[in-house]
Amino acid sequence: MLKMAQNKDLFKRRGLRTRAQLRKKSGGRPRLSVHRSSKNIYAQIIDDAKGETLAAASTLDASLKSTSGGNRDAAEKVGKLIAERAVKAGVTQVVFDRGGFIYHGRVKALADAAREGGLDF
Repeated sequence: MLKMAQNKDLFKRRGLRTRAQLRKKSGGRPRLSVHRSSKNIYAQIIDDAKGETLAAASTLDASLKSTSGGNRDAAEKVGKLIAERAVKAGVTQVVFDRGGFIYHGRVKALADAAREGGLDF
């Protein structure tokens, strides 16, 4: 039981450390935040200055609902969709917030697809 609580604390500390570095280096750009669960992946573009979400996409969206949410293919589709919605909202430059997740696998696939879709980070 103690080990599980320890892992959650370490995850939270990694996420806070990542966001602190992003705030220093962002230069006022919106943040592309990624959350990954075992079954789904979520992405949203957040303007921290205004405190609002500019665009969002996940494997729970109606257009992606038929695909399995827990694999790299689904993450790539979400990356393309978030890039498309961000460009439509007028956002092309963002900072990538991976939170406490390691930049590998599904998180990396989402980031690469978002870059291909027109986002610059």
